[in-house]
Amino acid sequence: MEKMKLSSAGVELIKKFEGCLLKAYKCPAGVWTIGFGHTQNVTPDMVITAEKAEELLRTDIRPIERTINAMGINLTQRSFDALVSWIYNLGAGNFKSSTMFRKIAADAADLDITDQLVRWINAGGKPLLGLKRRRVAEANMWLGKELYYIDESGNIKR
Repeated sequence: MEKMKLSSAGVELIKKFEGCLLKAYKCPAGVWTIGFGHTQNVTPDMVITAEKAEELLRTDIRPIERTINAMGINLTQRSFDALVSWIYNLGAGNFKSSTMFRKIAADAADLDITDQLVRWINAGGKPLLGLKRRRVAEANMWLGKELYYIDESGNIKR
């Protein structure tokens, strides 16, 4: 099975939702962060260049690609990209312990997988609109169509 890589569409999805700050800040989960959501070895006084932010993003993506490729499952490029974005945001530990992971490993139907994907909307114990938007975008990327949306009450629907 050929090893998959994150596509430019996947990179852009991550960049859109992470944003890029060149000075260290605390994310909603209280973790020191810089660039496009990079968290490893970030200190409160850290400042980087835009080029370094791009480099850190690429570095952070590689182990996620390896994690998914090691599963030995067939994914479309869209599904792979959505999954990299999800893991980039939530971590491989959350992924490996999730019902979504078990559904992917069991080759469940796409809607069974994406229904699990969109459940991960909390930071600091509270649902965040930004995470709802990201999960909707990831689920729709996985499916290759605009099926999920956020209703007027702020709930994710399909």
